[in-house]
Amino acid sequence: MKIPSDTDEKSPDEVSVEVVLPCLDEAEALPWVMERIPPGWRALVVDNGSTDGSADIARGLGARVVHEAQRGFGAACHAGLTAATADVVCFCDCDASLDPADLVPFVDRIMADEADLVLGRRRPQARGAWPAHARAGNLALARLLRRRTGLRLHDLGPLRAARREPLLGLGLTDRRSGYPLQMVVRAADAGWRVAEYDVPYLPRTGTSKVTGTWRGTWQAVRDMSRVLAETGPCGVEGSSA
Repeated sequence: MKIPSDTDEKSPDEVSVEVVLPCLDEAEALPWVMERIPPGWRALVVDNGSTDGSADIARGLGARVVHEAQRGFGAACHAGLTAATADVVCFCDCDASLDPADLVPFVDRIMADEADLVLGRRRPQARGAWPAHARAGNLALARLLRRRTGLRLHDLGPLRAARREPLLGLGLTDRRSGYPLQMVVRAADAGWRVAEYDVPYLPRTGTSKVTGTWRGTWQAVRDMSRVLAETGPCGVEGSSA
């Protein structure tokens, strides 16, 4: 199902792209992340309560900075989505574990109308890049997602791209760790074409705020499990689909 968009009427050179970077104390990683933003794209850093000067660093590196007081990965991502003005919006972690430059083929697929949502399948490049507990939780959720939607995805990672207006139209409500999954579930329910690309996954800079510990991973899985229980388009509970 092709999603109609104003970008259909523009040439590739006229389509604007913005990268939303949720940020909580990422001063050390920001310079590398910012220098990897593709030429002509705009960086939108969402400061989620940093105390290490991340916002000032990001601004000094040329990013547009918005502040989101509500803590949570989903709160930061959605604040970036609502603040964005570009035709195509990308999402990328701000901890140097993922390379914003890898989003170029994602956006190419979107602008060529070959996909409506493109996700990155993380491929660890070093030991410790993706802890075993986090990988196990992600795998379990990917299997549940397949049962819920029929999408044969392998990862629910944060690297992704889609058109801004249709994304806003999904009415995303999760403001915690379930936000990335809710985006995929609602896109699938709406008949979107979802594609997946392999991307390198590097050891993050600093300490993970979500999946760096068993407790963080359990909380993320619990948040996402609630999303999978959302009622589907036919009124059927997703967890039993």
